[in-house]
Amino acid sequence: MTSSSPTLNRIRVGSAPDSWGVWFPDDPQQVPWQRFLDEVAGAGYEWIELGPYGYLPSDPARLREETGRRGLKVSAGTVFTGLHHGPAVWEKTWAHVADIAELTRATGAEHLVVIPAFWRDDKTGQVLEDRTLTAGQWRDLTEQTERLGREVRDRYGLRIVVHPHADTHVDTEENVARFLDATDPELVSLCLDTGHYAYCGGDSVRLIETYGERIGYLHLKQVDPLILAEVVAGEVPFGPAVARGVMVEPPTGIPALGPVLSAAEGLGVDLFAIVEQDMYPCPPDKPFPIAERTRRFLRSCGA
Repeated sequence: MTSSSPTLNRIRVGSAPDSWGVWFPDDPQQVPWQRFLDEVAGAGYEWIELGPYGYLPSDPARLREETGRRGLKVSAGTVFTGLHHGPAVWEKTWAHVADIAELTRATGAEHLVVIPAFWRDDKTGQVLEDRTLTAGQWRDLTEQTERLGREVRDRYGLRIVVHPHADTHVDTEENVARFLDATDPELVSLCLDTGHYAYCGGDSVRLIETYGERIGYLHLKQVDPLILAEVVAGEVPFGPAVARGVMVEPPTGIPALGPVLSAAEGLGVDLFAIVEQDMYPCPPDKPFPIAERTRRFLRSCGA
């Protein structure tokens, strides 16, 4: 008989549209938003993210009503940026960010997940730009991200958490460390996605232990190491890799989530840990049983 896991009192678990195969505001392959809300609540989650802007209702009153009657609360919104292109893209970026930040604030959430631009298209695999940034582009990325953090905080009272992501320039241990070392901790925190970090060769527990004060948010997912090895060897883009099943249901992949959650609990701060099992496209009946099993598994870890 095994002893029960320690209770993770500082970790608030949730899920996201991504775990239901939702990548786009509108796509006939995706489940309707009403079904997502019904099922995420039915699977035992209390917190959700907004997902791609326009998937869930963008009218704050309607969104609050729909989430509230299902016992759901919003932890964060998500924005996509290409800030390494410098000040020239600021106005376009801010136009995208402002609407999402406004809705995020209206839900009572306090975080904005910031995803850097992809260097190759996640659906077609087309190479869009060099996968390595120049020194000048690194400077633009870090300076403009600090600017974003300051503006989002001052105008909307939200904190940005930057999401290292496969097929972006903030991906590997080396690039994540470079990004963190060059940005102001008061303005820029990290959304550590355990699956993406493992996908890019990183060790989540070591990152938490090394840069604990910069960890502002967690995404929980796992990768299949065998499929990942094929993906890396074949230089397969992220979208097709997901379609191959590179992201898998816990606890069948890596990294082990128990040690990650324990390390995060050890930071002594309140953290969201949002389940995000990339599945696109996927059959509409596939996500709910996985979500239920994942919630049970996370309870077994003490969350």
